[in-house]
Amino acid sequence: MAYKTAQENFWAGEFCEDYIKRNNDERLVASNIALFRDIIRSAPNIGSILELGCNIGLNLKALRALNDAFELSGIEINELAAAQARMLKIADIRCGSLLDPLKSEASFDLVFTKTVLIHINPDELDKAYENLYRLSSRYIAVCEYYNPTPMMVPYRGNQERLFKRDFAGELIDRYGLKLINYGFAYHRDNYHSQDDITWFLLEK
Repeated sequence: MAYKTAQENFWAGEFCEDYIKRNNDERLVASNIALFRDIIRSAPNIGSILELGCNIGLNLKALRALNDAFELSGIEINELAAAQARMLKIADIRCGSLLDPLKSEASFDLVFTKTVLIHINPDELDKAYENLYRLSSRYIAVCEYYNPTPMMVPYRGNQERLFKRDFAGELIDRYGLKLINYGFAYHRDNYHSQDDITWFLLEK
């Protein structure tokens, strides 16, 4: 399937297969458990969670480890990654692009992204923001690479494939959201390293 933007086609295609091989590691699940524990602590009474851009489901796997009562769902652009996420049998997984109007019979207590918005064409970000806002009944979390002003960063030899900016600030300004909590996960953490991710928990 051909998509509108070069970034969508990039992640729907062969590059994502190499990404899956690099990131299919149980140590990442342990790090994600630590990350999401910090986020969930500030978001009480969550029952349903949707991840936009779930890849092979490592974040959903971490959330299942934190609470086996969570109702988990994910949307993923790459068909191979979505198939692997379904094989975990812990979440309802659909294939789709964050730039399309995503439909759901119900909203979710928490909708989140983790290192996904950074790979979206900046001219199309509003569509992803709209999906985050519309599908959430209360909380939105973004775990991305922060920069106070928008900038492009070369990504594994590719240009125009990774962009840093203040995603949370733009969501707050656009929708009047409340900042509940935020934090940083450092790549040199001795136990639960992440790739220098800044996370923000927002509430409607």
